[in-house]
Amino acid sequence: MIESNLPVLIILSPLCAALICMLLTAIHRELGRAVVVLAVLVSLVMSVMQLRLVIDGGPIHYAIGNYAVPYGIELVIDSLNALIIVMISLIGFLTVLSAGNFSDRRPLVHGAANTILALLITGLLGMASTGDVFNLYVFLEITSLSAYCLIALGGSRGVVSAYRYLLVGTIAATLYLIGVALLYGATGTLNMGDMAEILDKGDHDNVMLLASCFLIPAFGIKMALFPFHGWQPSAYTHAEPGTRPLISGVMGKLPALAMFRYFYCIFGTDFVYVKYMMAVLGVFSVIGMLYGSIMAMWQSDIRKMLAYSSVAQISYISLGFAVGTPVALAGAFLHMLGHAFMKGGLFFCTGAVRFKYGTADLNDFGRLYKKMPLTGGLLTLAALSMIGIPPTAGFFSKWYLALGAAGQHEWIYIAVLVISSLLNAAYFFKLIEKLFIQKSSGIRERWSSRELELPVTLLVPIVVCFIAILGIGLCNAWIVDVLMMSLEGVGL
Repeated sequence: MIESNLPVLIILSPLCAALICMLLTAIHRELGRAVVVLAVLVSLVMSVMQLRLVIDGGPIHYAIGNYAVPYGIELVIDSLNALIIVMISLIGFLTVLSAGNFSDRRPLVHGAANTILALLITGLLGMASTGDVFNLYVFLEITSLSAYCLIALGGSRGVVSAYRYLLVGTIAATLYLIGVALLYGATGTLNMGDMAEILDKGDHDNVMLLASCFLIPAFGIKMALFPFHGWQPSAYTHAEPGTRPLISGVMGKLPALAMFRYFYCIFGTDFVYVKYMMAVLGVFSVIGMLYGSIMAMWQSDIRKMLAYSSVAQISYISLGFAVGTPVALAGAFLHMLGHAFMKGGLFFCTGAVRFKYGTADLNDFGRLYKKMPLTGGLLTLAALSMIGIPPTAGFFSKWYLALGAAGQHEWIYIAVLVISSLLNAAYFFKLIEKLFIQKSSGIRERWSSRELELPVTLLVPIVVCFIAILGIGLCNAWIVDVLMMSLEGVGL
């Protein structure tokens, strides 16, 4: 019974926790948060079960309410989004677990933050699972509205950042709806699979071209792709501290998955303009990789450095889409998985440093490894992975991207990959230098313990991200094989 309903139960678990969190918080301050933690853990366990079912038995098609396609809402789970759902659930669980260390003392705000965090996870899981283009919009808006609130909880600067994101996010949602309206007018359906069949059989190239002109900037804004990224650095920097790993590590990946679904699964490679659309995406990616890396080099606040770094890193994913071969697409999604733990892990570490010392200034990180060895270890490993040093996740994702580009003789893409990695090395080795060489700044501890460098709820995410970055790298062949179950035959 449970196995047959896993796709919807994974989404409903955090949603139900969100609905009762405020009531439980009114009974006891930590009761609501405990239920959210448990609900996301249940989703994580079920997502692993679902991944195993997909690997063993192939894609799952789940019709909500048993309404036949295309009249009802369908959830479609293949090996690609099954892996992404595990990623969302795991980082969501780690974020909820650690966020309590940064919570507001006021019970009402504390309960609201946990409620919104559960809604954010619900929206992300729904975006990854849905097979309906309008249902994708609904979950996209749940995600965005939750993110606006969590960014605003970061303080006065967070409110300004959230308002800026709200303005551009509304534009993105409008553009997306216009694109959907154009496609619905041409096909009369909102189901992704049904829409793909109708578009493939008819002459709809001009409609798809016009819809693409709205969809690319819509997804570009949501995933913070250059040149649509203006809202992102400030939002990532000033968001509520406990939620930054999920917002920065995961949130931008789901619009990228949606972009892939549209151009490779709905429009398909028979769409005559798809190569031109991907060429435009390639230009955005190349400039974004260089721009994000250069801007990151000039930052002294580690949060802003990581925010600009994300502009470059999301461009690696879109570069894989632009190349369009199965190998390049596998590299893009491998980078999506790896980067979630790299960037999430880096923000877990910066949050831990802020929790213990109250600072995010790189100049205060002098010989931090002596005081916080586990935190320093993850900062170093994640930095090396972002650069692309083997055997980390970042090396292998870039390797597959380069292989895909070489197969298409896209030597410019390979050159930019190398240059971007060197720029990554420039600013991440600055971080490593601070950690191991620069003299200690003498900052005072706000929290101390004789046994542990941090509370357990902060140490667990750091250890898990450390293992994940190495695990994805060492198990890259198995992960790519799982991805290829969905990507084989897809590509330009």
